[in-house]
Amino acid sequence: MKLFGLQKMTLLDFPGHVACTVFLGGCDFRCPFCHNYELAELSVPAVMEEEEFFAFLEKRRSLLDGVAVTGGEPCLYQELPRFLSRIRGMGFMTKLDTNGYHPGILSRILTDGLADYVAMDIKNSPDKYAVTAGIDQIDLSRILESIQMIFSSGTDYEFRTTVVKEFHDEQDFAGIAQMIPGAKRYFLQPFTDRDSVPFGNLHAPDPTDLELFAKVLRLYLPGTDVQIRGMDQPASS
Repeated sequence: MKLFGLQKMTLLDFPGHVACTVFLGGCDFRCPFCHNYELAELSVPAVMEEEEFFAFLEKRRSLLDGVAVTGGEPCLYQELPRFLSRIRGMGFMTKLDTNGYHPGILSRILTDGLADYVAMDIKNSPDKYAVTAGIDQIDLSRILESIQMIFSSGTDYEFRTTVVKEFHDEQDFAGIAQMIPGAKRYFLQPFTDRDSVPFGNLHAPDPTDLELFAKVLRLYLPGTDVQIRGMDQPASS
């Protein structure tokens, strides 16, 4: 497996743990607000071979608790379970970021206990899911299957949405709430523009709108820990 990026240490990407973050290339979504669009398109070269990464990990045994695997979309790779298993075999915890569109691979990971934490993106309400993901059509059943799989797995998790002024409104969050009833935790992440974002004229939501969206979610999701994350920093897509 080729790696397209490595953040050698982070206190943010793996909640409660000191970790490194590995970026895998390729994605079947083309979210217009994506901060890693060049990874989704595979328009940049890989930066590291797998064996080089594991040599890096060997030297970081006393410094890191875990590894966060993100993308792109990691679940595109059939070899992902083997990759995660090897990381765990070295004594590191693993966190997986996913768009939830590959329930088959996700099932293998969850069934075999290869992820200690899963963060799944919820792009939007069902009616606007495809346009927010930047594709013509979407099989929403695959998203819903992944959600239910995470619920029943016993693996710690979060759901999250990067909120873009041009894509999200109050009604959308009522729709999202119906997709994740009983969720443990759900984060709203305000979009922040970067040079790597492929489409211009996109904006962060107003802070008052974010608070309103959180209020709507708390109404529809009693018992769910609903939070706004990263008001003053870029959010991952």
